[in-house]
Amino acid sequence: MSHTQRLVLTDGSRLIAEACVRAGADVYVGYPITPAGLIFLYASRRFPVALPAPDEITALQWMAGLSAAGYLPVTATSFPGFALMVESINMAYMMELPMLIILVQRLGPATGTATAGAQGDLALLNGLISGGYPLPVLCISELEECWRLPPVALQTAVALRSPVVLLTSKEMVMTQERVDLGRLPDIPQLRRTFYAGPPPYCTYATDDGLVPPFLPVGNRDHQVRLNASTHDRCGIIRHTDDEAIANTLRLEAKVEALTPALYHLDEQAGAETLVLTYGITAGAAREAVTALRSEGIPVSLLVACTLLPLPSVYYEVTDRYQRVVIAEENSQGQLARLMFGRRLPPEVRTVTAVGRMIRPDEIVSEVKGR
Repeated sequence: MSHTQRLVLTDGSRLIAEACVRAGADVYVGYPITPAGLIFLYASRRFPVALPAPDEITALQWMAGLSAAGYLPVTATSFPGFALMVESINMAYMMELPMLIILVQRLGPATGTATAGAQGDLALLNGLISGGYPLPVLCISELEECWRLPPVALQTAVALRSPVVLLTSKEMVMTQERVDLGRLPDIPQLRRTFYAGPPPYCTYATDDGLVPPFLPVGNRDHQVRLNASTHDRCGIIRHTDDEAIANTLRLEAKVEALTPALYHLDEQAGAETLVLTYGITAGAAREAVTALRSEGIPVSLLVACTLLPLPSVYYEVTDRYQRVVIAEENSQGQLARLMFGRRLPPEVRTVTAVGRMIRPDEIVSEVKGR
């Protein structure tokens, strides 16, 4: 279908903030930090309510309270701020409170360099929840996904009753690019449903499903018990009895079963090598694949948009190839280690970089075996 072309110069921060509002997020809570500051700026202009927190710990505590009251809150930060949020994210995970945390990666360790990008937070996210429970993590791989992916992340947060992390990086949210607004799809507003059954309302009772119906605190009809400690289906602390442990294990089961598996797969007939990447490095990977094909070298491309929990389909794809080249902007090859362990199989090779973006020619060289 044809569309009216509407070319603008914009950045990912503006698209993310606008997409969140159109999808139904109604509160932004933030503390300014580079390189997530533009999201804070645009959100303060567009969200129905925008609250500047005095620090990142407070920001996540406010997010939890707002979520418990029935709002759908969003925040954005980078590693130093995210580190302060970790305990509160665990709390919200156990209490099953929907919210969206946009994590804009920058160079580490510690405060690192605020104005240098990176892809260094995946390993942290993989072990974020105490006990090893999975947290849904989606990742933006191109500018238009700054528009398309936030509504999916918000829908996932609501559907799973869980915090969700939307991963991106400095270049994606701060670099201006040309975008055709006419190509961007309309964003329908999320329709949230709340418990409407008879009393008593048990906050974590799921019947035959994995996700309990949500009900805000302060409603007129039911008592709502929210608990960040190990609890039974009604939110009462039960230490480690069978019901409490079953409820805890349900958290893992719902995230594993219900997190959407999102990816882009471009397979070429006759290809023996697969390039696998995510996030900002996807641009270099696409250029590398185009260059290789122009030389008559068949190669396939898999861009991962769901990073955690790791979709099984990624292994189904990689198993079809004799060689897998994984490109990511960190020194360890964090996605490669997540998928294959620290002792990589001989057919798996990595292209990594620190303090700079990966170049297409580096991926081309690795595919050619140079």
